[in-house]
Amino acid sequence: MRKTPFVTGEFYHIYNRGSDKRVVFPEKEDFDRFLLSMEYFNRMKPIGSIFEFSFIAPKLLGGRTTKLANIISYCLNSNHFHMILQQNIDNGISEFMKRLGGFTRYINIKYKRSGVLFQGKFKSKHINSNNYLLHLSAYVNQNNLVHQLSSRNYRSSMTEYISGEGICSKSIILSQFKNRSEYESFSKEALGNILSKKKQDSELRAILLEE
Repeated sequence: MRKTPFVTGEFYHIYNRGSDKRVVFPEKEDFDRFLLSMEYFNRMKPIGSIFEFSFIAPKLLGGRTTKLANIISYCLNSNHFHMILQQNIDNGISEFMKRLGGFTRYINIKYKRSGVLFQGKFKSKHINSNNYLLHLSAYVNQNNLVHQLSSRNYRSSMTEYISGEGICSKSIILSQFKNRSEYESFSKEALGNILSKKKQDSELRAILLEE
């Protein structure tokens, strides 16, 4: 059990990287599989396997369902990921991340490997202010720019914030701006400030998986 339990209604920065900094998303299809898992497994009632659920998903995904957590933003990079989650029900984040742990089995079977994929249990940090939430959303949404990754080596929710489609609960962030363009401008400026600050802050570098 975690030393500090997740509190329903609160926001958390969730992150982890591959064991020994290994690549955890070797191919485009692996990013797609993880994103599908994020969408399908984020519901109170267990769905079984993705294969089983795929037959009924079109009928259910458009309806109302209680989510374990609201996904605010995410960035999946080749060897690590960042998410901002808001716990929606008691134990929601822990259950959501437990279900996503099945991705290790998928990778092990696909690439004929064994053992752990990620570097221990996922890490978390409580987001204790709205200002922190806004700036962290900018960092997570644009994390691929930090690492200068090509489009084939990441998936980011920034495209959702611009297009309006996707799995994120974006209104929590976007409702604080006039429009999507204003948020995009804010994000670019915020990212620059964060990257400048982390050069002098070792704790920040560790949280942002820069060490």
